[in-house]
Amino acid sequence: MKAFTLQEAAAALGLPQMQAQATLADVCTDTRKIQPGSLFVCLRGERFDGHSFASQAAKLGAAALLVDHPVDADVPQLVVTDTGKALLQLAGWYRRRFQLPVVGLTGSVGKTTTKEFIALVLGAKYNTLKTQGNLNNEIGVPQMLFRLEDSHTAAVIEMGMNHFGEISRLTRAVAPTVGLITNIGVSHIENLGSRAGILQAKLEILEGMAPDAPLIVNMDNDMLRTVKLGDRPLLTFAIDDQSADFTATDIAEQGSTTTFTVHHSTFTQPVTIPTVGIHNVYNALAAMAVGYVTGVDPAAAASALANYVPAGMRQNLVQVGGVQVIEDCYNASPDSMRAALQTLGKLPVHRRYAVLGAMLELGDYAKEAHTQVGKMAAENGIDGVLAYGADAAYIVEAAKQAGLENARLFDTKEALVQSLAQQVQPGDGVLFKGSRGMHLENVMHTVYERWEKA
Repeated sequence: MKAFTLQEAAAALGLPQMQAQATLADVCTDTRKIQPGSLFVCLRGERFDGHSFASQAAKLGAAALLVDHPVDADVPQLVVTDTGKALLQLAGWYRRRFQLPVVGLTGSVGKTTTKEFIALVLGAKYNTLKTQGNLNNEIGVPQMLFRLEDSHTAAVIEMGMNHFGEISRLTRAVAPTVGLITNIGVSHIENLGSRAGILQAKLEILEGMAPDAPLIVNMDNDMLRTVKLGDRPLLTFAIDDQSADFTATDIAEQGSTTTFTVHHSTFTQPVTIPTVGIHNVYNALAAMAVGYVTGVDPAAAASALANYVPAGMRQNLVQVGGVQVIEDCYNASPDSMRAALQTLGKLPVHRRYAVLGAMLELGDYAKEAHTQVGKMAAENGIDGVLAYGADAAYIVEAAKQAGLENARLFDTKEALVQSLAQQVQPGDGVLFKGSRGMHLENVMHTVYERWEKA
């Protein structure tokens, strides 16, 4: 972090001038990460209160505290009404100390992979800061913004949400110079009511952007296709709709790589990415669009995309004991399930098995969404479905009704592992896909041990 003074922090938060003097070298919300000169932020949550650790933070070397009431600690204290909101406000002030391209992206699915693609493309020209791990919420985004240094010349910041107003608060801190919405699906529909509500929540990204900052959207998405922005620049990418600004043709998969050609009015560029699935072509198209807006040469952008390495448990294609495995159990929604099943259906293997966990946070849409997944499994030539989680029963029922007889719901992960180990042979392909709360990686790693010993 680029250090700032206690007085600057007070001014940024609209507080009276501080008499105490301190230089703040870091902003921290976890006492385990405090270093000399840290500003320790006392956050409140449903099951914790950071104020309980204020005294400990001071003893560990914190130079000041951000609190919602004065506490018994012998360091300067910035007293605000809401420390969470103040953290975002301070992060927004800090971000504006830097004049650089900042890409803010959100969407129902594909955010993390698209973020990785964008970081690669920007990296062909800029020293780029990118969101790490799952730091995409109202605590994580400030942490990322405080990592900006003078050495950075660009940034890509991922923004997640599950309620109205969250993207609004995040984008006002991030102040994107380029906005991107990957797609509109049904993730968090339980909290947002409808896909129209999800679109409304995602479009909050505009609230932190300058009027002339461009927004990039997926033209093949039925909801994003309806977006009208007036005078704001709107750029589109698509595969099916060839009227979009950026399109892809000649898509071909070979092993674990995908090749395609990107078309724009000013260039035509062949691209190869070391991953499979049509969803990843969309993700790469979005990154190429960002590259164009930020002045990255298309050939350099394509070369950068060739260096992509899938993140853990996200669309990893690996071989274990002669079995081709798609590790994609970090999260799940109907759209990402469709993409994953399509990818499995195209794998050049003997038989294809889908280990599918229930999708969470779908509310009243849960039955319909899981029923769709069951139909998708049958439509994509899957030979067996092994499902886990209460709502996954709808997957099994729909798969069987669509003609996929080898579909079964398991009450325990142990039984699932046993069945999978018995059915799958070298030369087969297996997909692991489910919501984070299903923890299918436990099944995955347990069955790996059996396959490797076979």
